[in-house]
Amino acid sequence: MSRLTPLRRLAHPRELMRQFTPNWFTVNMGTGIVFLMLAQFPYRAPGIMATAHALFWIDAVLFTLFLALFAGRWMFFYEDALPLLRHPVQSMFLGALPMALIPLVNGLVAFHAHSAWAVGLATRLWWIDVALSLASGWLVPWQQFMTQDHVLDRMTGVWLLPVVPAEVAASSGGILALHLPTGAAQTVVIAGYCLWGVSVPIALGILTVLYLRLALHKLPPKELGVSTWLSLGPIGTGAFALQTLGNAASHLFPAGPMQSVARIAAPVGTIGALVLWGLGLWWLVTSIALTLRQARTELPFNLGWWGFTFPVGVYIAATFALGANTGMAFFPAFGAALTIGLVGAWAYVLARSAHGLWHGYLVSAPCLMQGNAVGPVCPAGKPTFDAAA
Repeated sequence: MSRLTPLRRLAHPRELMRQFTPNWFTVNMGTGIVFLMLAQFPYRAPGIMATAHALFWIDAVLFTLFLALFAGRWMFFYEDALPLLRHPVQSMFLGALPMALIPLVNGLVAFHAHSAWAVGLATRLWWIDVALSLASGWLVPWQQFMTQDHVLDRMTGVWLLPVVPAEVAASSGGILALHLPTGAAQTVVIAGYCLWGVSVPIALGILTVLYLRLALHKLPPKELGVSTWLSLGPIGTGAFALQTLGNAASHLFPAGPMQSVARIAAPVGTIGALVLWGLGLWWLVTSIALTLRQARTELPFNLGWWGFTFPVGVYIAATFALGANTGMAFFPAFGAALTIGLVGAWAYVLARSAHGLWHGYLVSAPCLMQGNAVGPVCPAGKPTFDAAA
């Protein structure tokens, strides 16, 4: 019977809340991008839309559960939650929360676009997500600058996580705007372009530093070996956002001061997306090669393996959009092939994560003692690369 006891490695069931980390929102990110890409799959198959819709509701339930656990940690274990902000790896995953919410916003629009309540809820959630994205994009870098201890040889793609949510929200804004009244839609599109500017240039700067780090210090630590895949996130989302915002702007600004801008928004968005797509292809091939090289020794499983899903998924979204905007058959075919790989990776990582959650060994806050002890075991800012990262 002991083998069937959930969370049996935890000293007490309350440890699930006390040690719940924002890494778990990457489960929502991965599941969310899977159902969105299945809904856009260019080759129809029986049951594919029903599967996508079912995953949408499953993801919504999981997000609600994880949000309750994370909020409970701050409400009931406040002193234990504070070290999260100083941790040089775990703090980066605060950006996973707003990125986990956006697939649900897009899902409401994709599956319930004709329902006024769904569009209204999606709009309210989108603005909440914007606030969370901006908070992540400013708060976590501030902690990096002020309290955390970072060195170049320990730098990884995880640095991208807190700054990327703003462009994820921007890409969603272009989709949502097409379902809103003109005035509200125009506001969302303008905000979307500003959010793109808040995120993409900074992310590209981080990618430049990541290239330097790989050249000087070679492979990242094995616990964070998958983090190289995160490079696809800002590139794919940036390309996708340029297209969704450009298409929305061309419909929403037929007259007025923005008229001339609206005429070129869609073609400029497509051109910009093509350039970013090419950059993403370089990082995709490089990430595959680096992962295969590191897997020859050891690549231990942890929640970071969800990096195989969302970054690839947003690159697929940009690929499908390019297929629609360029008319080239290559893009939907290539996107479909990547989607098959994405679903396979998602299923494998989900099974491993569920096993780790059930047995409790993936429930671990790196700066807290295990068991019933309270307080950080690592000084503020000291880098630790725990399996939970």
